[in-house]
Amino acid sequence: MASWGEFEAAAADLAAFGARLLGAAPGYLATVRHDGAPRVHPVTPIVGGENLFVFMERTSPKGVDLRERRCYALHSGVPDNSGSGGEFFVLGRAAISEDPEDRAVAAAAATYEPADRYILFVLGVDEARCNGYGDIALPAPTRWAAPR
Repeated sequence: MASWGEFEAAAADLAAFGARLLGAAPGYLATVRHDGAPRVHPVTPIVGGENLFVFMERTSPKGVDLRERRCYALHSGVPDNSGSGGEFFVLGRAAISEDPEDRAVAAAAATYEPADRYILFVLGVDEARCNGYGDIALPAPTRWAAPR
């Protein structure tokens, strides 16, 4: 698994495309419940420093899923039924961060002011990809996977 910064260093154009789309919240975070069923949550992803972050309420079911199983998938929102502007998808594993420096970086990069009660997760990147439907130029490459 790679950090967002490692992904960005390896596939700068794809990372920039993804950061732009993820910055147009909401994104949709998929997690896995304790019984193996999927769960989907609207989130406001944050690209800041070398990381991809999400803040959430301490009691959020998605936080429980990420703490217990760590795996996630994150998809950008799309503005219409035609997928205008493209779409971006990333998957990987999450880790809770209690590091004050991570929190400061994420809060500074956020488009809102995170409440003090929110917990913070850093989302590692195993795979990222994008898609478009003829209305935009796609970055090259359109798919990237972390070295194993």
